[in-house]
Amino acid sequence: MKTSIYLLTLLFCFIFLSLNTNAQFDLEKTIKKKVEKKAKKEVEKGVDKGLEEAEDANKGKDEKSDKESTDKTSTSDSPEDTVPNQKLKAWSKYDFVAGDRIIFEDNLAGEQNGEFPSQWDLVRGNAENALLGDEHVISFVQNKTEIAPLMKSESYLPEVFTIEFDVYFYNKHNEAYMLALKKLQRIDIRTNKVSMGKFVGTPGAGSKESGWHHVALSFNKRALKVYFDQTRVLNIPRVKTKPTAFTISALSHGARSGDPALIKNIRIAEGGVKLYDRLLTEGKIVTRGILFDFGKWTIKPESMGVINEIAKLMKEHSDVNFSIEGHTDGDGEETFNQKLSERRAAAVGTELVDLGINESRLQTKGWGESKPVDNNTSSEGKANNRRVEFVKI
Repeated sequence: MKTSIYLLTLLFCFIFLSLNTNAQFDLEKTIKKKVEKKAKKEVEKGVDKGLEEAEDANKGKDEKSDKESTDKTSTSDSPEDTVPNQKLKAWSKYDFVAGDRIIFEDNLAGEQNGEFPSQWDLVRGNAENALLGDEHVISFVQNKTEIAPLMKSESYLPEVFTIEFDVYFYNKHNEAYMLALKKLQRIDIRTNKVSMGKFVGTPGAGSKESGWHHVALSFNKRALKVYFDQTRVLNIPRVKTKPTAFTISALSHGARSGDPALIKNIRIAEGGVKLYDRLLTEGKIVTRGILFDFGKWTIKPESMGVINEIAKLMKEHSDVNFSIEGHTDGDGEETFNQKLSERRAAAVGTELVDLGINESRLQTKGWGESKPVDNNTSSEGKANNRRVEFVKI
C-alpha cells in the first residue's frame, strides 16, 4: 500500500512539473511575441517620426532624398499635406523648366565654415563658406568678389542649358549680383530691375522683400530667358553668340557691417527638350526640376514651372494619364528614403489636382534609392538620381 501511494505521488509530481514546464514555455513564447510586436511598432513609429523630424535626423548630409506603391494623390497623416500652400499659388504662371541632366551642382553640404568653397575657383576678391541660420551659403566677404564653377573644361556650357541659384537681399545697401556669361554681356540682378545691355526687365510685386530670391536662366541655342522669382524679366529671342562659361560676382557694400552678399543652391543642367516631345520619344518625362525642402515633402516654389507645364500638357491631351514616381539618391536610411519618396510623389499629385487635373488620371509611387541612374558619390550624380518621373499609363 505504501508503495502504491509512493508511486502515485511520484506520478502526480511528474504530471505537475510537466504541465508547469509547458505553461512556462507557453508564457515565454507569449512574452517573446509581445516584445517582438512592440519592437516592430517602435521601429515603424521611429520611421514616421524620422520623416517628420528629418532635418535633425539627417543633418550634415546631402539635400533632398527624393520615393512602393500607392495609388493616392495625397497623404493623410500630416497637416502639411492638407494646408494650401499660398506661396505655390503665386507661382501658378511660372514656366521655367530646368534642363534634363545636372552637370554642376553645389548645395554646400559638408563644407567647412570659413574655408573657400571647394567646388569653385576664385577670380578676384574673397569668398568663404558660412551659415545663415542653419543654411549653408557662400558669403562674398569682400566687395566685387567674383567666383567661377570649378569645371574640367573652360567651355562647359552646352547649346541648350539652364542655370539656377538663390541670392540674398537685405534691401538696405546698394546691392547687385552679376552673372557674367563668357562671350555675352553681363546680366545685372537687383530687386528693382534685371538688365543685360539695352534689355531691362522689372521683377514682380514683392521682389523688394528682404531675404532669399530665386534666379533662373535658360538658353536654347540662341534664345535667352531670365527669371527673378516667379517673374520672367528678360526674353531675348536672338543673341549673337553662344555663352561657353560663367562667373558670379556681387556688390557687397554691407560686408564690413556684417551684411555680405550671399548665394546658395547653384546648379547647371543640360538640355531642355519640350515635355511632350520627351513623352513621345521615351514614354515618360524625367525631371530634376521638382525640388523639396530638405528631408520633407514640401514642394519648393521654383518647382512650379515643371508642374504647371505637366498640368498644361494633361489639359491639352486628355488621353495622357501619369504614374508619378519619385526617386532618391543613396544618402540616408533606405526605409526613410522609401517613405519620403512616396510622400513627395503624392505631394506632386496633390498639386496637379489643385491645378484642375482629375485625380482618376493620376497614380503615385515611390522607389526610394532602388533605381539609380548615376553614381552616388558626386554632387552631380546624386542630383541626377533625385528625380520625379511622369510615366504614361
